[in-house]
Order: sequence, then C-alpha cells, then structure tokens
Amino acid sequence: MKNFVVKTIANAGALAVAVWVLDKIILTGDSTVQKVGTLLLVALVFGLVNAVVKPIVKLLTLPLFILTLGLFTLVVNALMLLLTSWLADKLDLSFQVEGFWTAVLGGLIISIVSWALHIVLPDED
Repeated sequence: MKNFVVKTIANAGALAVAVWVLDKIILTGDSTVQKVGTLLLVALVFGLVNAVVKPIVKLLTLPLFILTLGLFTLVVNALMLLLTSWLADKLDLSFQVEGFWTAVLGGLIISIVSWALHIVLPDED
C-alpha cells in the first residue's frame, strides 16, 4: 500500500511539473488545496491508465517499438496523457491537455520527473 501511495505522489509531482512548464496543460481550481486534490485525483487516473491500458497498447504496437528502437514510447506516453485528459474531463476534473505535441512534451517531462522522483522516494511495501 505504501508503494502505491509513493507512486501516486510521484505521478502527482511529475504532473505538477508538466503543468508548471507547459502552458497548454491546464489545471484549474479556486484554491491551492483544490488544485492539489485535483492533481492527486488526476495522478490516480494517470496511474490506472498506465497500469491497465499502456501494456495493451505497447503489446499491440510492438513492431513499431522495434522499428523505431523504442522512440515510439514518446507517442504511447503522449496517448496515455491525452487519454488521462479525456477521462479527467469525463470525471469532471479540471485537467486538460491541448494538442498532441503538447502531450508529447508533457509525456517526456512526466517520464523524466517521475523517474527522478522514483529514485529519490522510498520504494518498499
């Protein structure tokens, strides 16, 4: 359970950096507490999307991963971020990603930041 909480906090931190760096990834809220709550909920949705949908997409696009020597990962990460944005809209969360190329940059930022946070944060259950 502790590992799940740590990963969710790392995802929320990575999403916060992407929101801070990119103008077209939008997180709105009336107060800081509301923004943090929304960010944590979006991190949960993002974690579920990455746990459930991403392995299926990676398996179905395995030839493209091999052909591009893994660079297709950027496209898959962007699609997962766009799917998270769409699900957040359906769940009435105030998180929005505008455009594919913003999602590519956002996915790259989130990957780098979450990798760095997973190194720093504890990883035991």
